[in-house]
Amino acid sequence: MIKAILIDDEAFVREEIREKISRFFGNEILVADEAGSVAEGFTAIQNHDPDLLFLDINMGDGTGFDLLKQCVTKNFDIIFITGFDQHAIKAIKVGALDYILKPVDDDEFKMAVQKAIDNYQKDNNLEKLIEISSEYFRGVEKKRVILKTSDTVYAIYEDDIIYCRSDGNYTTFYTQQMEKIVVSKSLKQIEEILSEEVFIRCHQSYVVNKKHVLKYNKQGVLIVNLDFKVPVSSRRKDYALKRIFD
Repeated sequence: MIKAILIDDEAFVREEIREKISRFFGNEILVADEAGSVAEGFTAIQNHDPDLLFLDINMGDGTGFDLLKQCVTKNFDIIFITGFDQHAIKAIKVGALDYILKPVDDDEFKMAVQKAIDNYQKDNNLEKLIEISSEYFRGVEKKRVILKTSDTVYAIYEDDIIYCRSDGNYTTFYTQQMEKIVVSKSLKQIEEILSEEVFIRCHQSYVVNKKHVLKYNKQGVLIVNLDFKVPVSSRRKDYALKRIFD
């Protein structure tokens, strides 16, 4: 059975999560303890060595990321609990971690928890995922994103991404290291983790890093680093060129 701890500074949220665990996953998850602060959470983790944390982002004495930094062994899965804090949500997505929004929706809760159950005891390089999310949350200047393929977890600096090309529900990243990284996410999902001020959707199937654009030619193509050619659709031309060259 998976051992869980609930860490949130709002008692009613903890009670809501506890009730949903009992209702939907009573035979698979045991709630070992709960805590209302970073300090209490650290003590609970030390005492119970959990497999899964339900972790609030903002608490009275710090953040969920502050708590994670104190944990030497990060051998548990995490489902963050957050309100509609776009910065926090972006940080979680950048690190490819799971979250549920307050107020907690039943279907979203079941999906997030089922994913944690399916990943139980798998090596997901959690420490790296947490590090990337924490960097974004703290506003580290050189941003990285987590990209997961079928057999590898990559931590890629945004500056190293030249452009992305979609093919249905798969997206290929082209990097300065001449590496192609294919992930099973749509381009829309990829846009959600990349910096809006740097990455421009110039075509239905392409997102380009404007820092790598060298020129735009009469054929409607952007020439970028390493002599890659990225098309610009007529519908997006004015928007894309203004964002890139102004």
